Amino acid sequence: PSSLAGASIMSAREQQRAQPPPAAPPEPGELDAANRYEAVVPHWFYCKVTDSRERWVPFSTQDSERLEEAHGSGRDKEDLVVPTSGGRYDVHLKKRQCVAVYWEEEVSEVRRCTWFYKGDKDNKYIPYSETFSKELEEAYMIAVTLDEWKKKLESPSREIIILHNPKLMVHYHPVASSDDWGSTPTEQGRPRTVKRGVENIAVEIPSGEPLQIDHLVFVVHGIGPACDIRFRSIVQCVNDFRNVSLSMLQAHFKKAQEQQQIGRVEFLPVNWHSSLHSTGVDVDLERITLPSINRLRHFINDTILDVFFYNSSTYCQTIVDTVASEMNRLYQLFLQRNPLFKGGVSIAGHSLGSLILFDLLTNQKAAPEEDEHSEEGSRTTSSNRGIEEVREILKKLELSEYCEVFEKEKMDRQALLLCTEKNLKEMGIPLGPRMKILHYISSKEEMQVCLLHDLYSSRSHPIALREGPAFTIYSQSPSTPTSSFLAILAQVSANYPQLNYKPTIFFAFGSPIGMFLTVRGVKRISPNYSLPTCKGFFNIFHPFDPVAYRIEPMIVPDLEFEPMLLPHHKGRKRMHLGKGTDSPSPPARGSCCSPQPNPEPSCLSELKEGLTRMSVDLKNNLLGSLRVAWQSFTRAPLPAVEAASTDAEAEAEASTEKQPDTKPEETPPAVKEEASLINVGRLNGGNRIDYVLQEKPIESFNEYLFALQGHLCYWESEDTVLLVLKEIYQTQGITVDQPLPGSQ
Repeated sequence: PSSLAGASIMSAREQQRAQPPPAAPPEPGELDAANRYEAVVPHWFYCKVTDSRERWVPFSTQDSERLEEAHGSGRDKEDLVVPTSGGRYDVHLKKRQCVAVYWEEEVSEVRRCTWFYKGDKDNKYIPYSETFSKELEEAYMIAVTLDEWKKKLESPSREIIILHNPKLMVHYHPVASSDDWGSTPTEQGRPRTVKRGVENIAVEIPSGEPLQIDHLVFVVHGIGPACDIRFRSIVQCVNDFRNVSLSMLQAHFKKAQEQQQIGRVEFLPVNWHSSLHSTGVDVDLERITLPSINRLRHFINDTILDVFFYNSSTYCQTIVDTVASEMNRLYQLFLQRNPLFKGGVSIAGHSLGSLILFDLLTNQKAAPEEDEHSEEGSRTTSSNRGIEEVREILKKLELSEYCEVFEKEKMDRQALLLCTEKNLKEMGIPLGPRMKILHYISSKEEMQVCLLHDLYSSRSHPIALREGPAFTIYSQSPSTPTSSFLAILAQVSANYPQLNYKPTIFFAFGSPIGMFLTVRGVKRISPNYSLPTCKGFFNIFHPFDPVAYRIEPMIVPDLEFEPMLLPHHKGRKRMHLGKGTDSPSPPARGSCCSPQPNPEPSCLSELKEGLTRMSVDLKNNLLGSLRVAWQSFTRAPLPAVEAASTDAEAEAEASTEKQPDTKPEETPPAVKEEASLINVGRLNGGNRIDYVLQEKPIESFNEYLFALQGHLCYWESEDTVLLVLKEIYQTQGITVDQPLPGSQ
């Protein structure tokens, strides 16, 4: 008996050591409330695996309620599929799997979560399995109902969970073997916090996306598999772009949302890189790649060479086929999943992706009925314009008396440029005037003009190429004035597929289109040219983007003017420090990018914040923290993504409000009107094409340091996203709540 008593005493002592100090006795009201058990409200999570690390992410409130409703219907034993994340993912309820709909992605595990424990590494809460959560909930219910706590449970992995009271529940690591002192498992390791219900853990749960989709945008990436400075895929970058768009809609289209005039814009990524590099070309490159500087050579093979692939006849065809077929596939799949969708479709391309889209759009064929309708509607205007052009040319050559002859033959400017000596002789033009006209046709001034639309319109040009390059120049040798031939330049011949829809707008981000056209020998784009099936075109770029080139100077080569300056999404202007002493010439009249002599306090605060981050990172470890310093350079407050702005930004805004007399210098109204009314042709329906972002104050100190970031900044740029949304909704007659200063 004494030994038994000793054992019971020891057991009691061990239990005492294993238990925390007693908590203060609850108040009578609290005790009554504690005895009333309320079922836990579940929330659904999915597991995201990144670099072999698991991260549990909550579904939006909207999606979780939909999943819970399907689960409660009792049909989860079937293979019930519930669309989530705006219809981009499907959750297979029976398999507890989340599957991407529009692109390839690893299947994610899905859980109905009620109980969580805090992880070791990042202090994030991890949900228990559904089976063990049920055991915990049953034990909790009994403890609350009977007011009997200090319940001990063992998880499937032999970890110990102790429910001390409703507000103190802990999780202990398993122990391989007990030591000589006979310590219990509950004394081993550091206890981890256990929480019941998602409302008790620190996790941000989005409310969900609007169900109504007003417009669809396909986004095509540039070179390589990575699309930003963090080496993320096109899917991840487009996710950021979409998230920023949702925030911009709430900030700038609030009235339209409240009146239920708009829902949201859907952005879907288009991936062509994986298809190109699955052709076996990587194996061929591996054989001939030198073993030295291995990582750099593989990086070049995987990224830079994409430009050369696009200029190869074999791989160019693969790329354009992939992009067109993928966009057509996504469009059909989207319509199947959204049968009530009545909105338009636009396309966006980054870097090389914008060039691929431009070439595709240039080679699209307008529908025959549209051609006939357009021809009927514009026949008189086009005919009159063509006659006037021929009259001007003949007047310049002092041959006005032959105007009636050319008018009788319905000869416009393009037909005149295609005339041979035989044609002019048949029209009855004498030898002298004939030679003047032939000399004019052969002059370089007129022949080095790229007239894309007219050359590729079958109704105006009988020998238009349909399977050849999009960019050709009509040229004629002075030594053989009677011969006319096509000088096919740089662009590789490809059979461009047709899209199943007519894009509303084409957005180019950081685009080299202008450079490639120039390299192909195109000196000028005709003001009369417009993309056959797309009436809108915006060329958006960061001022330090080394890959970006302008388009407007190719349409209006004789006039110097600046691109349109994109307004800041919060309405203020950033400080422009000029471009250094290498370019001392002042901005052209009508410039939207003129330096601001009196920067705003918010700009100075933003500049101070950037410098502070930079100096702290470099001081801690000059060499070891270079990567961290670079991240600090590129890290900026993202009010479109984060719930609250940074303290520095809030301070900057407060200082701006406190100083009402200090206002950003606005461009005079007359200058704004002059800049916006510059005639840049029909490529964007008569509207401006080139739009430049405002660089951050810290970026102005060294253009070269931020050049790479300038080319990869568009995915999280609120200013870029806002322009895209404004132009898309403007086609539907919906405008922003309040026009931003400096916007057109």
